[in-house]
Amino acid sequence: MPVIRSSDIGNYLYCRRAWLYRKKGYESANQAELAGGTELHRRHGRVVMVASLLNYAGCFTITLALILLVIYLGYHL
Repeated sequence: MPVIRSSDIGNYLYCRRAWLYRKKGYESANQAELAGGTELHRRHGRVVMVASLLNYAGCFTITLALILLVIYLGYHL
């Protein structure tokens, strides 16, 4: 039984003819646009990853600062 991927379903729903051509092995005529879109998604993925790491670093820093504040106040009160 053939495997049906979610991307195949999305491609089929978007454009049945393009999906069929792709299944039959025909290449799209707009390869430059496809490559540009792939690169755009790659860059966006890197931006999202960096933003997530910065978010985690910020949460860690705030948590550490609060812990140090509690320790400091515990010794000086």
